[in-house]
Amino acid sequence: MNLLHSWLCSSEGWRRQVRDQVIPWTLQDVQLGEHVLELGPGYGATTDVLCRKVGHLTCVEMDARLAESLKQRVGKNVTVLCEDATAMSLPDASFDAAVCFTMLHHVPSPQLQDRLLAEVARVLRPGGIFAGRDSRYSRRFRLLHLFDTMVLVDPRTFPDRLRRAGFTDVAVEATESAFRFRAVKPPADGFM
Repeated sequence: MNLLHSWLCSSEGWRRQVRDQVIPWTLQDVQLGEHVLELGPGYGATTDVLCRKVGHLTCVEMDARLAESLKQRVGKNVTVLCEDATAMSLPDASFDAAVCFTMLHHVPSPQLQDRLLAEVARVLRPGGIFAGRDSRYSRRFRLLHLFDTMVLVDPRTFPDRLRRAGFTDVAVEATESAFRFRAVKPPADGFM
């Protein structure tokens, strides 16, 4: 992340927005379950909210500095792993739910984004839910990402990408500035 983006993501204003708007809208009517995976928590604004909603939260953060900082301040019900979410060391079918908030556009190519989606499908239990949110293009968003990775996800094509990764019951809802999604890993026997 560039300096401006880093400052914004670590600000109190962003923490309030995550607590009051981002998480409530993204997870509206979503039952996460007991064991939840968070992808790309960054500075941990979402982690701070999620850890109070679930029994155990596992965070996968690729940036070593951010992962170490998060490890130093989280509670006992949070595990932080510093690794690439496109090739996780986690066992198959080990989470009730997986979530990501405004991080998919930081994955540097659509192919790697699709690999991440397949990895999430692998580590979710049958019937597990994948929910998240990401941003849509605006000039302000582009400026925030100068000299930074920004590979936007198109909410119109994202449902097919989730289905190709192995998900069913896919729903994507877009606003002018963001979109949220939900998808389910099908049960092993094909019935829910």
